[in-house]
Amino acid sequence: MKLRLIFITIIVLLTLVISITVSLAPSKQVISLSDISLDPSLSQLDYSEDIRPILEHRCVVCHACYDAPCQLKLGSSEGITRGANKERVYDGKRLVQANLTRLFEDGHTTNEWRDKDFFAVVADKATSPEENVNASVLAKILLQKQHFPLPNQTLLPETLELDLKRDSQCPSNDEFDAYQADFPLWGMPYGLPKLSSTEQQKLLNWVAYGGKVETPTLLNEVTKDTIDDWETFFNQDSKKAQLMSRYLFEHLFLVNLYFDDTQPGQFFRMVRSSTKPGEEIKGIFTRRPFDDPKVNRVYYRLQAVTQSIAHKSHMPVKLDKQRKKRWLQWFIEADYDVDVLPTYQPKEASNPFITFAQIPVKSRYRYMLDESQNTIMQFIKGPVCRGQLALNVINDHFWVLFADPDLTIVENSNQFMQQARQKIVLPAEAQSNALPTSWMAYAAMEKEYLKTKSAFIDEHIKDKVKLDLDLLWDGDGNNDNLALTVFRHDDASTVVKGLIGDTPQTAWILTYPLFERIHYLLVAGYDVYGNVGHQLNSRMYMDFLRMEGEFNFLNLLPISTRKKVRNKWYRGSVSEVEKFVYDANQASLETDVKYESSDHLSELYTKIRQRVANVSSQKYALENGNPDNTVIEALKRINRMAGSGVSQLPNSSIVRIVDKDSQQSYFYTLLRHNAHSNISHLFGEQNRRLPEEDTVSIAPNLMTSHPNAFFSVSSEQIDEFATQLTNLASEQDYRKFKDTFGVRRTSENFWSYADMMHAYFRRSEQAEYGVLDFNRLENK
Repeated sequence: MKLRLIFITIIVLLTLVISITVSLAPSKQVISLSDISLDPSLSQLDYSEDIRPILEHRCVVCHACYDAPCQLKLGSSEGITRGANKERVYDGKRLVQANLTRLFEDGHTTNEWRDKDFFAVVADKATSPEENVNASVLAKILLQKQHFPLPNQTLLPETLELDLKRDSQCPSNDEFDAYQADFPLWGMPYGLPKLSSTEQQKLLNWVAYGGKVETPTLLNEVTKDTIDDWETFFNQDSKKAQLMSRYLFEHLFLVNLYFDDTQPGQFFRMVRSSTKPGEEIKGIFTRRPFDDPKVNRVYYRLQAVTQSIAHKSHMPVKLDKQRKKRWLQWFIEADYDVDVLPTYQPKEASNPFITFAQIPVKSRYRYMLDESQNTIMQFIKGPVCRGQLALNVINDHFWVLFADPDLTIVENSNQFMQQARQKIVLPAEAQSNALPTSWMAYAAMEKEYLKTKSAFIDEHIKDKVKLDLDLLWDGDGNNDNLALTVFRHDDASTVVKGLIGDTPQTAWILTYPLFERIHYLLVAGYDVYGNVGHQLNSRMYMDFLRMEGEFNFLNLLPISTRKKVRNKWYRGSVSEVEKFVYDANQASLETDVKYESSDHLSELYTKIRQRVANVSSQKYALENGNPDNTVIEALKRINRMAGSGVSQLPNSSIVRIVDKDSQQSYFYTLLRHNAHSNISHLFGEQNRRLPEEDTVSIAPNLMTSHPNAFFSVSSEQIDEFATQLTNLASEQDYRKFKDTFGVRRTSENFWSYADMMHAYFRRSEQAEYGVLDFNRLENK
């Protein structure tokens, strides 16, 4: 009897526990179709015409590239079908290399992506409208925004985490109810105003009726013929041609290629394939572009880009008859022979000076100079670009110039490169599971390289070449890639044509071996999925290359001035790396530049600007924006801003100026340049800030992919805009300024401003256009 009572008691208690547990657990959310106002007329929505534009301008602005939250890339049918993943691509702490999850490369079917732990955000198999919606994280997170809109206040609540390093939740469909309960304000678009009712209805109806994402690529006959012509060029049989194509691929694999200015939205990628032209492309996608393809013959094919273009990863290059003629001249018609094709062994393949030793240095350098902005853009917009740790190796505002390829200088010499190539070892040789290397190891190699260079100069070149501005490439009189400006905006950066700003923080002069090493360090040899050792080694090595470019520039100054300037660039506590490299870079040759003032550095900047003026791009001159003299003079005042007040501004902003008479809008970029005592250390950057030396640049057109703030001002208000801006002294001043001119995340006109901005840049940027990244918009 007692046992029976005990048994009944246990059963009752278990039932009670189960009942309480079930009642406390979040119930699975079942969405009523009335929540989405199903419209049968929208059952046949066309993805390309009706859905993709909404996703592009409301979702891709955050969900693109490797830093898309939850790896959810919404700019293509393939990205939507692939879905989301909880793992980060950018992870500076991983001890071993991560598995590759590159869209279009490392998986091609739904099952392949599910095996890589990606989960669906729309139903994998379309069924009834109700089941389609209830199986869709995308639909639920849009409805969450509808049910839990942002509070009606100026700033977002602190519960909305906006830091790029925040822990992304990435809920699957089964986890979504708990996510909504814990984070009710985290609906999509995250931290931004909700979609319009029309946009919302279209997206939800599209999901309900199956979320069809077929996107056939339609190529006209002219485009097909052009592709055939270029693929024939890339796949010639001679060893000389095969080596050329390998070199081109290792410099173009991140680039978006196009043929016709009248079709700027149609882009192609150069990929390796096991199949020859005319056959279906079977891509060979290795961790690095120089890894072993494991086929007897590689074919280089042009594959259509089907995803929306995001500006932060878009690097366009036009393929036309003139470019082919130049490539033929440099790589095929040049007088050299290729006896044996190089291997893909890491020690050889990671070192371009070994792999491509048979191609003349001048040919390789000419290729890199031809589109130097694009080549440097790959350092800026490639996978290495994300994060303060990666970018604090460069200053916020500096100029880049190039040594003339036709001069008899050491870096243009095949003989010198034959001697020096064995002294050069790049971090990629250790591949992606590298141990962190002591800087001394790289420093010793750099010192040996510099010693070889000095000895070669003393033996072959000293007293034969003048050390003056004639050493600089003049763009052959017509190439505006001759002079560039690089901007860093904290954990992002930009490179533009032209010399922007009267006084940059530093300047580089790149020679061929320096230019090539940077490319194989930060682009061809860099693995965003690599471990912490690989990433740290890449960062440390870049210190040497940056300083080498700076010393090339300093050599144009009198010997008596070089140390003074260098000491200003590297003030305070500098690392042992800088001290070591400085000693190794001491040059004994006196400059031949004639100076007339005591301020040699400022005079040199002026002389360089004058030298390149007739060829350098003027795209960002103030006169190319609103032509009103009142506007131009006000913007000049802003460009003269300097001092601690500047530090109140965000790193990069977009400013809309509306003309009072025509009501035409002009868009400008406003950049803050943070000053530092030095950029010598890996960590502690804030400890080396010098806000009293901060400066700004404002210019028409687009000079950032990652805006932090939006502003709008009429030409009638421009003087007041400039006055408030130049008088900023506190956070309160900035808050008042933004109350007057800002377009915040919470503004009712946020999306109309964003659409107008994108439309303006599409018209003005043409082939360079892509949607901007909104992940870094501030909440102030």
